[in-house]
Amino acid sequence: MPSLRALRAFQVAGRHLSFKVAADELFITPSAVSHQVRNLESFLGIDLFFRKTRALELTAAGQKYHDFLDGMFARLEAETHQLLTEYGRRIIRLCVPPFFARELLLPRLKSFQTLMPDTDIRVVTQPSLMKEHPSDADLSILLGSGDWPELMTYSLFPRRIVAACSPALKKEAGFEKYSDLDGQTLIVHENRPHSWVNWAQALNIKPPRAGKIFRFDSMAAVVLAAAEGLGVALVSWPLSQRLFDSGALVCAISEEVDTGEQFYLAHRPEEQQRPEVETVVEWVLEEFRSDG
Repeated sequence: MPSLRALRAFQVAGRHLSFKVAADELFITPSAVSHQVRNLESFLGIDLFFRKTRALELTAAGQKYHDFLDGMFARLEAETHQLLTEYGRRIIRLCVPPFFARELLLPRLKSFQTLMPDTDIRVVTQPSLMKEHPSDADLSILLGSGDWPELMTYSLFPRRIVAACSPALKKEAGFEKYSDLDGQTLIVHENRPHSWVNWAQALNIKPPRAGKIFRFDSMAAVVLAAAEGLGVALVSWPLSQRLFDSGALVCAISEEVDTGEQFYLAHRPEEQQRPEVETVVEWVLEEFRSDG
């Protein structure tokens, strides 16, 4: 059987006779639509489109196959809707950065269960620098400046960073001024290799001269390494607040630096028509906006 994704890409492209318009509807790129259609044509061994300079035209075989798929997808959607109405539970797909999920979302999910007992939530984690809304998510937490004109976004709180370490390391090193960081082990996030330089520039000081550097590929590992006393790390605030509240981390240097980025809740405009999405938006805003 051909890929369902390829069939859907062809059906939407055939309806619009445009890869670009199909891409907008499917929330993927035009090249991805074209690639899916090419894969389908290769699988079938048949050309489905005449590709002209500025337009698409269905071949005879393409028109016949498209008419069939149109009916098939219409029936599939109708049967699915009827099944969900009779038997199904509502599902919300939420995509979040891993550290956000661990430190902020998971500790609060019990209140979500109480609020929406008949709605399931599927949490998917993406890289912490996630700046695009995934096509398979209903809602997502994005980090950036809010420049997503095609999405509905809600500002949650700014991302700030602070130099942190274990209480034992601070007591041993006696950190008081910036120069006390010279010669210390610095902990670095692989995705933010220039974070210490940027931190120093924001404070108008020279970057600390590392005695040794530990590099990790996740914020969770960075924070854990700092809490274990391996060195000094730049950690996200308020995402790391629980570790400070518990005493696992303390500020090595007290100044916070504003990164100029904010965390946003985002969804596509058409999702606003779903009552369960509206409820989740209200829940997220109530739970997280106060964290700034």
